[in-house]
Amino acid sequence: MTGDVLKPSAAGLSRRLAAFVHRSRWEDVPEPVRAHAMRSVFNGFGTAVGGSSDQAVLRLTESLAPFSAGETATVIGHAQRRDALTAAFLNAAAINVFDFDDTHAGTIIHPTAPVAPVVLALAETRPVSGAELLHAFTLGVEVACRIGNAVSPSHYDRGWHITSTCGIFGAAVAAAKLLDLSEDEILWALGNASAQASGLVETLGFMAKSTGVGNAARGGLVSALMAQCGVEGPPRPLEGPRGFLKVCSDQPRPELIEGGLGRDWEMLRNMFKPYPCGVVLNPVIDACLSARANPDFSADRIAEVVVRGAPLLKARADRPEVTTGREAQVSAQHAIAVSLLRGRAGAEEFSDAAVNDPQVKALRAKVHPVEIDAGTPVEAAHVSIRYADGSSVEVTEEVATGSLARPMSDSALREKFVALAHYGCPTIAVAPLADTLWSLADLADAGALMVLARPCPEVARK
Repeated sequence: MTGDVLKPSAAGLSRRLAAFVHRSRWEDVPEPVRAHAMRSVFNGFGTAVGGSSDQAVLRLTESLAPFSAGETATVIGHAQRRDALTAAFLNAAAINVFDFDDTHAGTIIHPTAPVAPVVLALAETRPVSGAELLHAFTLGVEVACRIGNAVSPSHYDRGWHITSTCGIFGAAVAAAKLLDLSEDEILWALGNASAQASGLVETLGFMAKSTGVGNAARGGLVSALMAQCGVEGPPRPLEGPRGFLKVCSDQPRPELIEGGLGRDWEMLRNMFKPYPCGVVLNPVIDACLSARANPDFSADRIAEVVVRGAPLLKARADRPEVTTGREAQVSAQHAIAVSLLRGRAGAEEFSDAAVNDPQVKALRAKVHPVEIDAGTPVEAAHVSIRYADGSSVEVTEEVATGSLARPMSDSALREKFVALAHYGCPTIAVAPLADTLWSLADLADAGALMVLARPCPEVARK
C-alpha cells in the first residue's frame, strides 16, 4: 500500500466516512432504523420478483449468461444461478425495472436497487446472519443517500441518473462492511467506486436505464473486492479537487454527508411506492383514483383532462406519445388514462399491452400537456376532468400515497409483494418467502433465504 493514504494530512471527508462505516455496530443502529431497513429489503425483494420476467431483465440475463463464472448466487425469480457479480447486476435491474421500488425523499435515489443485491449475493458465498446483512445494507443506503444529498439538486438536473451514480458508493460500502474490510480498504473501495460512477437520465424509459442500475450494484461489489486485494484508491475520492462531488455537482454541499452521521438516519426518509412509475406520478394517480370513486364518474363522457403539478412533473413525465410500458412509467398522460379507465395502477397497467390498449390510447389523447405550478411540491398534484356536457370534476391531492407524510402500511407492502410475485413469477412460494423476509433480522443464515427466491416445482405443479 502507498503511504499517502495513511498520512494524517490526507485524512478528510472520505476517510472520516470510511472510519464511520468501519466502526459502526448493529447495536448502534436505532430500532426504528433497523425496522425500516427490513421493510426496504422486503419491498425491494418484491419488486425484484415482479420484475424478474420483464423483457429487459430477460435480455440482460441472456447477454451476460455466457460470461458468468460459476453458479454461486441466485437471480431472484430464476432457477439458474450465476456468479455473484452477475447476480448482483441482474437483481438490481429487476428491483428497479418497473420503478416500483423505494425512493429517498429529497434526492429521488432508489437506494435498495444498487445496495441490496450486493449483500444478498455475498450472503450466498460466506456465512452471514440476517442482522449482519441488514447492518451492511443500512450503511450502504446511508452513504448513498448522504452523497446524494451533497450533490443535489444540480447533479440530477445535469442529467446524472442519481440512483446509479450515488448507488455505487452505497453498494461498495455495503460489500466492504460484509467483507469486514479495514478503514483503509473501505476508503479504497470508495475510490474504486468513484472511478466507475455513471448513469444518465437520458436512459429513463428505455432498457438502458437498467444497465446503469445493474452496473452500480456490480461495480460496488467489484470496488470492495478490489480493495480487499489491495487495489488502492485516491485519499479523497469524494471531496478532492477533481473528486466526485466537485465534478458532478454545480454547488456540492459536502457538509450534508457528515452532518448528523450516526444520529439522523437517511434510511427513515426512504419511501415505498404504491405504483410502478416515476414518483412524480404518485399524486397524479391518487387524484385519478379519487375522481374515479365519484358516483357520477364516467370515462366514456370525458372530453379532456388537465393535470397541474410541480415543475419536475412536467420535466420528467410530460410524455403524451408512448409506445412501450417502459416509457409509460414516466408518462403522466398514460398514468391518467389507465388509472381512470381501470381504477387501478399496478404492474399490468404499465405493460406494453396496456399502453397499446385502444381505449387507453383514446383517453390518453384527451390529456393536455402538464401545467406547471411552481409552488406545488412533488408529492402533490391537481387533476381536472371535463365531460362532454360541460360538467367537470376537480381533485387535488396534497400528499401522495407512499410519501413520508402518508406512508404505505406493512399490510399494504405485503399486498404489493404478493401481487408482484403473482405477476412476475407465479411459481414462487410467496408466503414462505414473505414470512422469511419479514423475520430477516433473526435469521442465522441469511443466504438460506435465497433458496426461496427461486421458482418452486411444487407450486408449478398445482
